[in-house]
Amino acid sequence: MSTVSVRYIVDDVDAAIAFYKDALGFALVMHPAPSFAMLKLGDLRLLLNGTTGPGGASQPMPDGRRPEPGGWNRIQIEVVNIEGEVERLRAAGARFRNEIVPGIGGKQVLVDDPAGNPIELFQPSSN
Repeated sequence: MSTVSVRYIVDDVDAAIAFYKDALGFALVMHPAPSFAMLKLGDLRLLLNGTTGPGGASQPMPDGRRPEPGGWNRIQIEVVNIEGEVERLRAAGARFRNEIVPGIGGKQVLVDDPAGNPIELFQPSSN
């Protein structure tokens, strides 16, 4: 299993594409409909789905709940200089959920995409 896909529900697919490409370095693989896009970073495929559209990801569940952005599940992107990345993203207008948190394995911080989906930036400790 070399490629892993993650699906995020977003309010605005075009805004999400711009954020992931311009701020985080993803490459656009396809954008065949206004409500769907696929991006790639290394072995990660990120599938972006709007909250409406013909695709299965935007359809309501049998109990009536609808897919929506946000939550706490997230992708993690490993970085070399977390302070520099936070500074660069803040200057570009990115919203952060917290400040950099040091831990046993390294430092992390959560940045939101335009729809409020979290991305964890992680700098491992150098042993």
